[in-house]
Amino acid sequence: MTSTPAEINRKWKLLQQKVAADFDTDTPDIKVILFLIGVQELGKGPRKFSKRQKEELMHIATCRLFSDLGFYELDGLDQDGWPHWKLIKPIPPYTLLEQEHLIKSLIINYFSDYFEI
Repeated sequence: MTSTPAEINRKWKLLQQKVAADFDTDTPDIKVILFLIGVQELGKGPRKFSKRQKEELMHIATCRLFSDLGFYELDGLDQDGWPHWKLIKPIPPYTLLEQEHLIKSLIINYFSDYFEI
């Protein structure tokens, strides 16, 4: 996993540029990228989502990312095919800066299969 804050920030900017270019949009923030990961993990393709569904998609993305560190595991799918995760161990009380760097690092690792970063 990417370790230094400077390296994380460099790769994060590169990832933002690649996502912006692929989707022909402005530079995405963490929320937008979490939404994209959630849509990918849902596996139903792009469509219109309600505000609540968008929040759920970002939650799915966060659980998926934190599953790489053993904090969550997939518990199954509901009747509509939406994944549900269960917390395996508590997430430590990271500072806001630590949280941001950790999430960015996990996102970078997630997209490393799709982009050369």
